[in-house]
Parts: sequence; C-alpha cells; structure tokens
Amino acid sequence: MPLAQLITPQQLAERLDAPGLVILDCRFALEDVDYGQRSYAEGHIAGAHFADLERDLSGPVLKGSTGRHPLPDPQRLVERLREWGVDNDSQVVLYDDGPGAFAARAWWLLAWLGKRDAVFILDGGLKAWHAAHLPLSLDPPVRREGNFSGEPDMKLLIDAAHLSKRLGDPAMTLIDARGLPRFRGEVEPIDPVAGHIPGAQCAAFTDNLGEDGRFLPADKLKQRFAEKLGARSPEHLVAYCGSGVTACHNLFALALAGYPLGRLYAGSWSEWINDPQRGIATGE
Repeated sequence: MPLAQLITPQQLAERLDAPGLVILDCRFALEDVDYGQRSYAEGHIAGAHFADLERDLSGPVLKGSTGRHPLPDPQRLVERLREWGVDNDSQVVLYDDGPGAFAARAWWLLAWLGKRDAVFILDGGLKAWHAAHLPLSLDPPVRREGNFSGEPDMKLLIDAAHLSKRLGDPAMTLIDARGLPRFRGEVEPIDPVAGHIPGAQCAAFTDNLGEDGRFLPADKLKQRFAEKLGARSPEHLVAYCGSGVTACHNLFALALAGYPLGRLYAGSWSEWINDPQRGIATGE
C-alpha cells in the first residue's frame, strides 16, 4: 500500500460507518491558537477527534533551544493516539481547513511512529467537504481505547548538528517549504531572523496544490521535485520550513509522487537561528 494516500470527500462520506476508521481534525491557526478547538466545537466531520497542533502534535517549546513546534514525546503521542481509538490496523483520515499542512504534520508523525499504511489525507480538506455539500456534526466522537504500539524511527530525522556538517555536501538536496519572500529574507513575519539555511532551495509547499486546493497529480509532483533533485538521489533529501510543519507537506507530496520518505529537520528555521554560529543565507 502506498505510503501517502489521499481520500476524496465522497469516499470518506461513504466510509464514515466503517469499523476501524479514525478521523482526526487537525485545524489550527498560527495567529489564533484556539481557532482549531473553537472551529471543531462549531462543527466537524462526524466521528472526528480533535488533534491540536501545539497540545497534541508538538512538544514543549524551550526558548533559545527548540524551534516553535518541536516534536512531541513519542510515548505521549502514542498514548494520545490510543485515546483517539487508533489501533495498529486502523484506517486513519486526517484533515484541516487550509492547504493541508497540519494534516500533513499528523501524517508524518504517524509515519515516524511506524504507522505507514491506511493513513489518508482528505484531499482539499474541509473546503472540499463543504463544496461537496456534505454535512458537519456537533456530536462528540465515540470514545474507545486503541491498541496502537508505535515506535519512533529516528532515521527519518536529521538534527541541526548533523545538518550543519552536511552543508555543502553535493549529494544532499535541502528544500525549504516556506514561500519565496521568506526564503529570500525579504520578509519574516514570524521569526526574529530572516533568510534561509545555506544551500537550500525554495520549494513552497503551496505549490503542491492546484487552484482548487487539492494536490497536484502524481506526475506533476514528480516533475516539480525532479527539478529540485537534479541528478542527486532522493535518499539524501532533507526538508525543513519555519517550524517543522509545512515541511511535512512537501514530504507527503514527495511520497505521493513515488519518492522515498525524505528526512525532516524538525527544528527547522526557528531552531536553526537560535545559534548565531550557524550560517544564514539570503536571496536566491
């Protein structure tokens, strides 16, 4: 079964009563941290549990040390997934109401913990669900304890120290999921320092989507990332962004295109700039 899978609103609507289905609502807004919980309470796909980016899908921020969304403690995340009813053989559907970045973060975390089959992102998210004239629910989900037993795969990660040593390695492809103005260092609305990690290429995650907000076809995604890889092996690709969230969107899109799962620099730019000895580049 492919690592990265999409599900349409119609397909999900037909499966809502399927045994073993777990749906996670991953809505979040950086500028309003209570937005997701509030929106969930106002209506969600029937049976969905709410997964908060900062409380569930991230760990504690240590000022001056971590990035803005460090990885959660793996055992705590496993326990949370069990609370949501996730079993080792569950089908899991993830959604948000934007371009899919928060759903992709949940997808990557599941892959990190070894859950790499039967995990789907709702293509187009809640906007596509609404466009299909499908209803939302106010009912709380049925609670049951799952038996998920994941273990983190640290080979999917690279830390700042190892990345620093690899800068300039001609075999590595380093892609930055932020938009081009932030990559160039022309603007920086969130972090205190502008620019990008030396040697990186801009691969804005929003370019994985068409105008309808759905993922591009696999062949189009393949072409997009082939231009970034050049002659280099995809085995040596590293993805990062501002805080380790939208980079997961690129990793999901790469997997949709048939590439192997690249490595995530989870701390990303917001961690990188904590150490003034680390290089900073601006422009293209």
